[in-house]
Amino acid sequence: MSLRITDNQVNGVSVLALDGRVVFGEEAATLREKVKGMIDAGSKNLVLNVSNVTFIDSAGLGALVSAHHVTASSGGTLRLCNLGLKFKEMLHMTRMDKVFQISENEVDAVQSFSR
Repeated sequence: MSLRITDNQVNGVSVLALDGRVVFGEEAATLREKVKGMIDAGSKNLVLNVSNVTFIDSAGLGALVSAHHVTASSGGTLRLCNLGLKFKEMLHMTRMDKVFQISENEVDAVQSFSR
């Protein structure tokens, strides 16, 4: 199953909804390219809605770290939202929950940029 990414703008924030697996290969590359493209197009604040991510491996986690780095390097901010229990556990075990800004849902993530 490939990774599908849909994007939309909500109050000036780019929201990327991920659907599928974020794994080594085409899927991780797709995520990195999409985020880089959004940054290159002028987006500064990004939310990754991961509610429909069915599986993530170490390469997928690396793609998320890369997305975070690219966004921060451009002066922007990346937030994750709608993490499932296994996703939260994986971020906690790898201590990546200290790296990423995490919101419970998309509305909170988008609103956090205006605070």
